[in-house]
Amino acid sequence: MKITAVLMVESIETSLPFWVERMGFAKTVEVPEGDRLGFVILVCNGAELMLQSIESVRKDAPQFAPQAGAFNTGMFIEVDDFADTRKRLAGYPIALPERTTFYGMQEIGVREPSGHIVIFAARNS
Repeated sequence: MKITAVLMVESIETSLPFWVERMGFAKTVEVPEGDRLGFVILVCNGAELMLQSIESVRKDAPQFAPQAGAFNTGMFIEVDDFADTRKRLAGYPIALPERTTFYGMQEIGVREPSGHIVIFAARNS
């Protein structure tokens, strides 16, 4: 079984710098939608993430298109190198300051450019 998150975003072009330049994902598939991107697949160290524009969702399966302002998806991404993740987020607005949880994870959280909540976590050694 494989599970891949699909984030619906207003603009893929706005989200790409966060995922590619900051977090190290590589774009493996892109599907144009007119003069913009409608869909992309991103991969990093065996993880896969898909971004689809809301405009593309409305054309493809309108029943799944989010209502205006309804970006409430949360992602929990476990990483091996927390220091590297913290470095990649330097200067980016932090929504959840770094913390250690009762279940032994070191975490930090942000809202990616489309408003989705992303928590990066690593097991404490």
